[in-house]
Amino acid sequence: MRIVIAGGHGQIALRLERLLAARGYEAVGVIRNPQQSEDLRAAGAEPVILDLESASVEEAAEVLRGADAAVFAAGAGPNSGSARKDTVDRGAAVLFADAAERAGVRRYVVVSSMGADPDHRGDEVFDIYLRAKGEADAYVRSRSGLDWTILRPGMLTNDAGTGRVLLAASTGRGPVPRDDVAAVLRELLDTPATAGLTLELISGDKPVAVAVKDVAGN
Repeated sequence: MRIVIAGGHGQIALRLERLLAARGYEAVGVIRNPQQSEDLRAAGAEPVILDLESASVEEAAEVLRGADAAVFAAGAGPNSGSARKDTVDRGAAVLFADAAERAGVRRYVVVSSMGADPDHRGDEVFDIYLRAKGEADAYVRSRSGLDWTILRPGMLTNDAGTGRVLLAASTGRGPVPRDDVAAVLRELLDTPATAGLTLELISGDKPVAVAVKDVAGN
């Protein structure tokens, strides 16, 4: 199984790449900085250099051709301004979704954010971020050529993962280790019955595999 991950050097993406490699899958991480390539190789992933802020849909589609699934895990980062919330958190997500459709990659998993809403109000940078993520999510949900799942984690931490989560359409706010977000993403990729779901994620009591199976209705 070949899985292409946008934002391949992100903290969640690197964790996911390790998990996919451990399962024997072929992970491909899309990055814009060639100096990050060795980190991806150390995680068991193949690095591909492409700047999704300036790439064309066709250039991104070329990276995606032959993949079994795509994961959008890119983000402008906490220290970026409002302009890059639009060009990365919204624009790159839209471009990657278009590229997946063009490449014939139906399975498409998005790492979004709790509170993402195209109608979110406010003028602070975080408000702009939530609108950008909400607009990107709405666009992905509109694409009939994608079997999409949108994952909206709560407050991300670097605590060691517990392997136990609360995963549902609405969970309420709470923290979740990045380890557990990556573990849920891996299970979502293996569970096509979660297509069409927008899910919130925080720490909880259910083992990851059980939580994903439950939301899939299996």
